[in-house]
Amino acid sequence: MSIDLDELRRLRRARDRMDREYAEPLDVAALARTALMSQAHFIRRFREAYSETPYSYLMTRRIERAKALLRRGDMTVTEVCFAVGCTSLGSFSARFTELVGETPSAYRSQGHDELRVFLPCQTMVLTRPRRNRALSEKHQAPQPA
Repeated sequence: MSIDLDELRRLRRARDRMDREYAEPLDVAALARTALMSQAHFIRRFREAYSETPYSYLMTRRIERAKALLRRGDMTVTEVCFAVGCTSLGSFSARFTELVGETPSAYRSQGHDELRVFLPCQTMVLTRPRRNRALSEKHQAPQPA
């Protein structure tokens, strides 16, 4: 199934909203309205266009911002959790660990001095959260032989 340019623009509008308003209580219904689509159609088309669900994209943005706040070191993990728009410390910690490969507390306690030589935009690219493939594979069910 191909996506036409108008639909892609509407999907991009919703994705841009997630980038800007990551700390707000965004849900699929609100994002689908931004893209002028039904919820099911929005989820399906977003995944097709960006290779991940809207929720996964939003959580990646939140974790990306959380990493920056944790590197500063002046906020607790709980404060960071709520500052980036998460409402559950447990879910935040689990997702952070899945994407980063270590707990938020462990990440916060590290020295991040090596990143101070980079510009903020470079640091953002270098520290962008990526799904921890080894952890994801560990939790997948074994495939029958």
